[in-house]
Amino acid sequence: MLKEQIEKIAELSGDFNPLHVDEEYAKDTKFEKPICHGMMLASFFSRLVGMHIPGKNSLYMSQSLKFFSPCYSGEHIIVEGIVNAKSNATKIITIETNIFKNNKKIITGEAKVMVRK
Repeated sequence: MLKEQIEKIAELSGDFNPLHVDEEYAKDTKFEKPICHGMMLASFFSRLVGMHIPGKNSLYMSQSLKFFSPCYSGEHIIVEGIVNAKSNATKIITIETNIFKNNKKIITGEAKVMVRK
C-alpha cells in the first residue's frame, strides 16, 4: 500500500479520519502512524471477484469482513480467495476472502457471488 493510495481513497470516500491521514494524530494512538482504510483493503476483494473468481460474469451479492491487524503505507499484502461452496440451483458461489501481511492474516471474510450467464 502506498501513501498516495491512502490519500486517494480518503478523497474518493470522504473519510479523512485523522487515524488514516494525519501522522501527528496517529503518533498518539496505539498504531503510532497512519493506517490504511479497512475498506480500501477490502476493495481488493472486488478485484478478486470481478477479474478472477469467477471473473467478468460475476455479480457481488454480499461480503462479510473481520479486521485483525492494521496495514501501514509501504507494506505488501497478498489477497486470497478460496471457493468453499457452489450452488448450481442459485448460481451462487461462496468464497472465503483473506488478506495477508507478512504471512499473517489481517482481514478475513466471506463473499457471496452470483455467476451470471
